[in-house]
Amino acid sequence: MPRLLPLHARNEETTAALVAEFFQGYSGDWGEFDRGTVDAFRVANRIAFRTQLDLADVQRVIDAIPSELHPMPASVALLRRLKAQGHRLFFLSNMPIPYAEHLERTQPLKEWFEDGLFSSRIQMVKPEPAIFHRAAQAFGIAPGESVFIDDFALNVKAAKALGWDAIHFLSSEQCEADLVKRGLI
Repeated sequence: MPRLLPLHARNEETTAALVAEFFQGYSGDWGEFDRGTVDAFRVANRIAFRTQLDLADVQRVIDAIPSELHPMPASVALLRRLKAQGHRLFFLSNMPIPYAEHLERTQPLKEWFEDGLFSSRIQMVKPEPAIFHRAAQAFGIAPGESVFIDDFALNVKAAKALGWDAIHFLSSEQCEADLVKRGLI
């Protein structure tokens, strides 16, 4: 945000406030973008209206996000190890359509995962229970026999409430340690 909106994100405090207002904890306008019920143009207009930011500034942030979506090497290494050990790997991602398409074009998702669901394609979002039920059905897995890993605490809490074993991802090292504790590595 500081690079894209330097007049509004001047320090850590103003940046945190701007991020909170812009993304609304990934609910509100952004949640509908993740759900696939509004497109980039409409979400930009909604955010600009709600935040009083210039529409061009909002669009610049939205347009910049795909170029910031990079795999974390330690996480990719962990995925490869898990897959080599015979674990079935799936992804369940809150992701707007243009970002999902970007990832499919630029990242070897099929190499890392057996299958996956992007929220915008099924018009459901985490942490809503319906998306977890849909994932279990689509992947042919039982929640109690699967481990859900997510970097957003509310999603982890929701998965646990539905009977999934779940790990709150903070770092690749921490996630690996949690998987070791479960005897999965």
